[in-house]
Amino acid sequence: QKEDIEVTLLPAGHCPGSVMFLFEGANGTVLYTGDFRLAKGEAARMELLHSGTRVKDIQSVYLDTTFCDPRFYHIPSREECLNGILELVRSWTSLTRYHVVWLNCKAAYGYEYLFINLSEELGIKVHVNKLDMFRNMPEILYHITTDRHTQIHACRHPRDDECFRRNRLPCGMTCQNGNPLHIISIKPSTMWFGERIK
Repeated sequence: QKEDIEVTLLPAGHCPGSVMFLFEGANGTVLYTGDFRLAKGEAARMELLHSGTRVKDIQSVYLDTTFCDPRFYHIPSREECLNGILELVRSWTSLTRYHVVWLNCKAAYGYEYLFINLSEELGIKVHVNKLDMFRNMPEILYHITTDRHTQIHACRHPRDDECFRRNRLPCGMTCQNGNPLHIISIKPSTMWFGERIK
């Protein structure tokens, strides 16, 4: 039996280009979220989830359930996380120019919000291995660099943790102008909140 359905892509807020799928047909409306990260009130501002002045009736939701677990009692907002990281990075990098931060980012995408905001707030570009993957995101290119002589790194290496244990950044940097680097690692990860109790 054939049925015409309308498929609408809605921003998922997870990483650049991530979407949720809204399927609408004669047999009802289904929302498939996949990975998503929406701030409180964001869904209310999505016009395509509304019909006139009311929210569309959605019969089924296929929800990404990574954090649908009582262990994740509270996941701070993106802004709360950014403010905490900003405070830590600012206090560390202001000690000397040899105090550097390594952002231990496990995924390739999804940290653009963090890189842009750290760079804007602190005036420090974020070191990445290559710019290729960001070529289609011109808004971030001003905030990242392949120059290793910066105080914020998000460079990657197959054995990242091993590099860090030897006070060495994944890009190989251990010192600058003959001065040893003082490195702290920040692992931006939501999974951390599931490993802690209330």
